[in-house]
Amino acid sequence: MMKIQILTLFPEMFTGVFGSSIIKKAQEKNIVDIDIINFRDFSTNKHKTVDDYPYGGGNGMVLKPEPIFSAVESIVGYQDSRIFMLSPQGQTFTQKKAEELSNEQQLIFICGHYEGFDERIREHLVTEELSIGDFVLTGGELAAMVVVDSLVRLLPGVLGNEASAETDSFTSDLLEYPQYTRPESFRGWQVPEVLISGHHKNIVEWRRKESLKRTHNRRPDLLKKAKLDIKDQQFLDTLD
Repeated sequence: MMKIQILTLFPEMFTGVFGSSIIKKAQEKNIVDIDIINFRDFSTNKHKTVDDYPYGGGNGMVLKPEPIFSAVESIVGYQDSRIFMLSPQGQTFTQKKAEELSNEQQLIFICGHYEGFDERIREHLVTEELSIGDFVLTGGELAAMVVVDSLVRLLPGVLGNEASAETDSFTSDLLEYPQYTRPESFRGWQVPEVLISGHHKNIVEWRRKESLKRTHNRRPDLLKKAKLDIKDQQFLDTLD
């Protein structure tokens, strides 16, 4: 069972997301154990403060090192765990990173707030920093939810159909092909004939071409690192 600990000042934010849908079921199946830790509980100040003014002046407040170090050090096995700071300065989170993290036994995520972290947290406690994009949030909670949702669905036994994760966009460095379901005709719009033909080989080829076409049109940058064979390249040449 994977263990995930999330340090935050706002544990109530996680209730709806982690208490619903796929993540809820994964916890009920004992595939993952998610523990939300309020690091304010580790403040030794009588007012339970976790932040203070920055040395050298400046706007905002900075998270103090003591409560965060103490909260992490209270976690069993933290010494062997990867410890992540959610930060816009971090490595951009990708599907490949989600696949990598899904193989870990324990992960710890620290959600920032206010103006940022005391640098000693970054230098002496955190092992890695993650960002979900080039924008700034009010805190790391939403980013932590995104990362955890992305990696938990990859754990064996979480999804009803294990193959469904294998065809996700970005898993093969291509965007996913179009999907259709009943009715076969809706307002005059038809499901592509190949999908109802029952010809498996033709369906596979159609889906591959549609993935290539969609990636070419929407995210051509992904094609530079995608694994393409001669047939793929020949098809892409017809699109230019």
